[in-house]
Parts: sequence; structure tokens; C-alpha cells
Amino acid sequence: MHSAQEIVASHDHLNTLPAIYLKIRDQLESEDGSLPEVTRLVSHDAAISGRVLKVVNSPLYGFGGRIDNVMRAVQLLGMQQLHDLVLAMSVSEIFDEVDSKYMNMRMFWRLGVLRGLSARVIARRCGLLDAERMFVIGLLASLGHMIMYLTVPKLAVAAQKIADDTGEPLHEVEKRTVGADDAEVCCALLERWRLPANFASVTGGQHHPPLAGEYSFEAAILFLANRIAEVERLGEPSDAILPRVPSGIWAQLEIEPESIVQIREEAELNLAAVAAMFFPKYAS
Repeated sequence: MHSAQEIVASHDHLNTLPAIYLKIRDQLESEDGSLPEVTRLVSHDAAISGRVLKVVNSPLYGFGGRIDNVMRAVQLLGMQQLHDLVLAMSVSEIFDEVDSKYMNMRMFWRLGVLRGLSARVIARRCGLLDAERMFVIGLLASLGHMIMYLTVPKLAVAAQKIADDTGEPLHEVEKRTVGADDAEVCCALLERWRLPANFASVTGGQHHPPLAGEYSFEAAILFLANRIAEVERLGEPSDAILPRVPSGIWAQLEIEPESIVQIREEAELNLAAVAAMFFPKYAS
């Protein structure tokens, strides 16, 4: 049996994030941090600056007019949203060379983007002020599974098969067969990366929102977004989500269960385009 911390620590590849992200984070955390310095850092990384401009001009944000310089993009996004975008891009870089022997990488990232877009749509419907951050949290939320497939692949495959064959929730099977579930592993990874506290708390509570403490509302959003990704993986219709969501989740979010069809449709509207922006290697 393996603890979440053991699983994360066993893979040296996961020790740190790319330098460009760390430099931008340092600016955000510093009392002397400035927008011009962040703009300079982004501008000097051709790959990141190009992708930032592509994302800013995409339907994901819907800013009016063509934005063709990094300074304008950073001004429109703000420091936090820029941080979150560069984080998402950095994660795609870290896992770009993952061996796909045990999993369908294209489907994995497609579902990750769908989860992020779904979380963003739900957060907006709930009036959450930090709705844009929920996209990135949703995108990162399944990294626990990724790490299991990297470190204990046979156990991860076995857990998924048992869950698919029996209908038992995957995270419960993982606790029994691996020793930790994907939420615990993801939480341990994001803590190791020293991301803002709400990232680890929300992902850690994605299966049981009360575990997220003060961030239980955001964790409830992620719980619902997970159900959308789940039925997508299984090729099921949206109404298959309803029996998988406890009544308390709907009540907490103040969302009518019937609205899940519209939420899924809205999340899927730009799914292919957004997935191609963040994970071009797996674009169809």
C-alpha cells in the first residue's frame, strides 16, 4: 500500500515546475512584483507568450478586438489569471512526454479540459467571483490519476477495471487497492509545487467537498464537473449524472438538477478548440 506523499515523492520528474512559471510566481508573491516585470518575463519566452496571445484571443475569454501584444494581454488578464494560465501551460509541458502505454492520453487531456470548462460554467452560474480559476483547478484535478499511472501503473489499471466492472466509485477502489485515491495524490502534488492553498484544498475535496474546509463550495463545483467528465468518458447522456449527485450538492450550489444538460452543452461548445490550445500534441 502506498501513501499519497510516497507516490508523489517517488517520481523525480514531478519535483518542480518550469522556470518561467516559478519566475512569474515569484513576482506575484513579491512585495516588489510588478506588471511590467511579469510582462517582460512572458515576452522573453517565445513559446509562452505565443500561447498566451492565442488563449487571450480565443473564445475562452472573448475579449473584443484582436490582441496582438503581450502587455495588452497581461493588462486584460490581470496577474492572477496570467499566473493560472502559465500554470496550466507549464503542466502541459511537464507531462508532454508521459508514456501512454497504460492510458489514452488524448482522452485524458480532453476530459481534463472538459472538467475545467464545466467547473468554469458552473462557477459562473453560481456567481463565484473566482470563476476563471476554476477552469485551471478543474484541469489539474485529475493529475492524481496521471501520477498513479506513472508510478503504480498496474495498480491504477486494476483499480479502473474494478470500478468499471462493479460500478463502485473509482476513488473508493483506489483507497483499497493503492492505498490513496487520486484526490489525495493530486493534493499532495499541488502542495509539493507550493501552489495557492485553494488549489490543493479544492482538488483534495473533490470527492467529499466538506474535506475542503473553507473551500467546500468550490470543491462541490468540482464534484459536479467530475460527473460531467465521467459520463463523457462512458459515452452516457447528461441525465445519467443525476443519480450520481447527492441532493446536498445541488442545494449547496443552488443549481436545479435539470440545468446539467445546458451546463454540459455550454462546456462542450469550445472544447475542441480549447483542448488544442493547451494540448496541441493530442489535437485531432
